[in-house]
Amino acid sequence: MCGIVGYIGSRQASSICFAGLRRLEYRGYDSAGIAVIKDGELTVRKVIGNLNNMEDSLENKPLEGAIGIGHTRWATHGKPSVENSHPHLSCDGKIAVVHNGIIENYQELRKQLTEEGHAFKSQTDTETVAHLVEKYYNGDLREALIKAVKDLHGAFAIGCICSDSPSELLAVRRFSPLVVGIGETENYIASDMGAIRAETDKVYVIDDDEICKITSAGIEITDLDSNPLTREPYEIPWPADAAQKGGYKKFMLKEIHEQPDAIHACLAGRLSAADKPITFENIGLTEDDIKGFKKVIFTACGTAMHAGHVGRFVMDKVAKIPAESDLAAELQQRDPVVLENTLCIVVSQSGETADTLEALRAMKKKGAKVISVINVVDSSIARESDGVAYIQAGPEISVASTKAFTLQVVTIQLLALYFAEVRQSCDTAELTRLKAAILKTPDDIKKILDREDDIIEVAKKFYKMPNALYLARGINLPSAMEGSLKLKEISYIHAEAYSAGEMKHGPIALVCPEIFIVAVVCQGPTYDEMIGNIMEIKARSGPVIAISYDGDEKIPLTGADPDADPSDIAGGPNEMIYVPRTEEYVSPITIGVPLQLLAYHIADLRGEDIDQPRNLAKTVTVK
Repeated sequence: MCGIVGYIGSRQASSICFAGLRRLEYRGYDSAGIAVIKDGELTVRKVIGNLNNMEDSLENKPLEGAIGIGHTRWATHGKPSVENSHPHLSCDGKIAVVHNGIIENYQELRKQLTEEGHAFKSQTDTETVAHLVEKYYNGDLREALIKAVKDLHGAFAIGCICSDSPSELLAVRRFSPLVVGIGETENYIASDMGAIRAETDKVYVIDDDEICKITSAGIEITDLDSNPLTREPYEIPWPADAAQKGGYKKFMLKEIHEQPDAIHACLAGRLSAADKPITFENIGLTEDDIKGFKKVIFTACGTAMHAGHVGRFVMDKVAKIPAESDLAAELQQRDPVVLENTLCIVVSQSGETADTLEALRAMKKKGAKVISVINVVDSSIARESDGVAYIQAGPEISVASTKAFTLQVVTIQLLALYFAEVRQSCDTAELTRLKAAILKTPDDIKKILDREDDIIEVAKKFYKMPNALYLARGINLPSAMEGSLKLKEISYIHAEAYSAGEMKHGPIALVCPEIFIVAVVCQGPTYDEMIGNIMEIKARSGPVIAISYDGDEKIPLTGADPDADPSDIAGGPNEMIYVPRTEEYVSPITIGVPLQLLAYHIADLRGEDIDQPRNLAKTVTVK
């Protein structure tokens, strides 16, 4: 979950590395460090906390050198401290290493190296790599790193420099993302493309157990037996300024507002009109495959899993394929039975999530066909899938996912409708209505964004409360789960989501004036039941924020005490957030947006660091 970046060329490496770390800050902000080489001397600068501290340090005392590596840390082994920060050094101080991932056998290696005379200064697994490279170094840095990597078990992306070899930067990966940026008389390494997009639009995407020797003049890629490898450059599709805030206060708010345009990009080439068929390229499935599927399993982690839960509904109801959704971390423990003609749909924003990647491999080993719903092109999950449906969300910087969730839902909805068309499992008129509803979602979301001030007013009434309960039924239960997750991620308010049908089985005990309830109540089969749930909550003095369709006049006063003071949020009318009417199965695409805005503005009113919530990182590349 850490971020690495490196540079070699003629400019000041510390400036390039720091700018890259700024763009990788979502990967970790417990500490940061940069190492550079100048005139045969390696110098390291480390700080605790966020990158503002590194910026101050570099301004007060610049680091000079045309080759360098940088790191922003999310602690796994050892608490945040200067000693545990990267880069880590060899005993002689000539070799510096940065690392993303986990070295599983580091304790065994550390014991062995200590017995051989190496002195460790940190609690981290990464420092083991620096000492291993030192152990094997005899003038050939690439050969030393190859030997060190062959001793390692686990997942890693590593950058390495040595003051005795000041004209080369080495990088290697196994199960953790790594790209090499291609410049003119200068080159780069990074954990992901966004870190170096401002410098170049061309990268090599490195595969497992490939090592790169990078100089200012060129890039050599080999396997761990030093066999040369050829690779076509990948052109980064988004503009250099895509990872900037663009005038918004926070990346999260910018990304919420990008959703209408992002949906247009997702639909392009797939759905042009309600009376036209849906098309998908590169998903690796024939029509015979789709007609033959007897089961679909969605698997993911966190926000992506909520999108998978939506997928379970639409695959069952529209495509008429029995569907399940399972957390990637639990899928392997459950060891599901995979029958013939089983499809696994893997969902991930980054395409590098460790548990999801392992679940993918487990399902393929069991014989399932695997396609992935992914944002990051050419990521590990994308490469290992039989086919890919890219969501086309563009770079998402904020740790709390917003537009990626919405685009995952859109893409999964399209897949389900596409399967329904191929299998002829759904009435043509219903398919046309659903496609028309999806095509309308960008305009619907624009209308919701235009009402942001109304949502801010609601947030002002509840932001000081310490607890929240989210309720929904049917296809919008995943929306409630995602809304709850967004609130707890960025505001640190304790929030839980339940099926409203479970209220009497425990959660109703929580209802009181000090906990606010967010209820998703859109007209459909569960509407009247949700009205009943709201009445039960109001009878126990629970304040309710209801998400409902435009024109709903029934909910505002449901269960409210007619004699209550209008300012009494517990006994008075329900607070309302309205969204444009749409088809039930399409509604999760739009319902998520007001829940995102509510969470954002509650966190903003509380003064929290929304883009970088404590203890979290954007991409969970370690288990």
